[in-house]
Amino acid sequence: MPDWVDSLTASAILLLAVDLVVRLTAVAIVPVNRRPSSALAWLLTIFFIPYVGVIAFLLIGSPKLPRARRRKQREINKLILAATRGMDLVSEENPWPPWLSGVVALNRNLGSMPLVGGNAAEIVDEYDESIRRMAADVDRATDYVHVEFYILTKDQTSAPFFTALAAAAARGVTVRVLLDHLGSLRQPGYRETTRFLDEHGIEWHPMLPVQLQKLKYQRPDLRNHRKLLVVDGEFGWIGSQNVLDRSYNKRGNIRRGLQWQDLMVRVDGPVVSGVDALFITDWYSETDVLLAAERPEVGDRIPGRLECQVVPSGPGFDAENNLKLFNALFYGAHRRVSITSPYFVPDESMLNAITTAAERGVDVELFVSEHGDQAIVHYAECSYYENLLRAGVRIYRYPAPYVLHAKHMSVDEDVAVVGSSNMDMRSFMLDLELTLMVCGRSFVDDLRRIEDRYRERCTELTLDDWMNRSRMHVIKENLARLTSALQ
Repeated sequence: MPDWVDSLTASAILLLAVDLVVRLTAVAIVPVNRRPSSALAWLLTIFFIPYVGVIAFLLIGSPKLPRARRRKQREINKLILAATRGMDLVSEENPWPPWLSGVVALNRNLGSMPLVGGNAAEIVDEYDESIRRMAADVDRATDYVHVEFYILTKDQTSAPFFTALAAAAARGVTVRVLLDHLGSLRQPGYRETTRFLDEHGIEWHPMLPVQLQKLKYQRPDLRNHRKLLVVDGEFGWIGSQNVLDRSYNKRGNIRRGLQWQDLMVRVDGPVVSGVDALFITDWYSETDVLLAAERPEVGDRIPGRLECQVVPSGPGFDAENNLKLFNALFYGAHRRVSITSPYFVPDESMLNAITTAAERGVDVELFVSEHGDQAIVHYAECSYYENLLRAGVRIYRYPAPYVLHAKHMSVDEDVAVVGSSNMDMRSFMLDLELTLMVCGRSFVDDLRRIEDRYRERCTELTLDDWMNRSRMHVIKENLARLTSALQ
């Protein structure tokens, strides 16, 4: 037999052996501490396209931040627990349902933050107005301003906010800025934005930078998705809105006329310290500098009667804090749940919690965008509509050209959550998020009025209409749903 035949045979045997080892190793490694659906999706990818699948798993297979960042998160959690012991400023006579105390304890155990009373909160759902109002608060700053946004870009719409930051720095106010590295880098005007901050002496840092030349790397799709502003520890802003034009300055968005519809909340009171603690945590993660945190005195002015709890989440924590909060609220609800989420791709536990709520008689409604800005996520979301509709969930689709980017939920008459977290695998596992749970009838009523306005603009999706969609649409849904499990 010719030597080349022997060489070819040996090479084939070697490749088969390597392939077998890769598959067996994958079966042993991939499922460890991973949800079954995600493990199955990864194994199918590795089995069908082994070399591509292995490389992809090595690059983005770990849903956790690097060990050093997780260590810093644990350090901050211990400091928060120690600093806030006995700080639960909650009214002894409150109207909250009995099940809510368990949800508060859940949030405290997972995210370390207490439920505190004596707060006021104002909802702002006009895009340009929220930027103008945030700039006005920065203009009032006398001590410090903390700015943290997933996307922070100086353009014509956001110029008043940047002008306020520069003016604050010029009068001696300490201005610190955090922006997500890849989230902001991908936007037009990134260089001009960072140049502006440098020129005005504003200290800024990219969050979770992927900078190989500086030996800074982690899974590139682990992002800091939080949006917050704190002024002098007195006023805070949280919500879904980034700081840039509502078209995101993308040619495709402008051509299609897409406009982001967001919601921000201005908070005043002791809970602002909790919002600031998240900024301090992320500043520490990026700079190794641990800023001093101020604890408000119980005797300070009491701005309002709302009881609020900051719920941080992300791959720096051991659990999926936001997912567990949402599911606990779904199971606790007795009468009504209204959900607004631009990217709704639930895992099995959330799908069961929502459908179970509807099936036991709770009025459940879901507000989503008619046309999504991200095709794969949109089709993955659509793949869940049939299950939801059959369970009795009412689905309302916000009309184009608006992208309903607000993220909030109201439960019965007592509880609401607002913040940066979507209800999808990415927000549960890969993104650092900020959610605020608010207990108070007045706030829920305000949020319900906004939900009523959504409903007036939306078209309700019926099961009959949905079952008549094209076969090609169904195929796209199934493929997108499979990729969404690769976390």
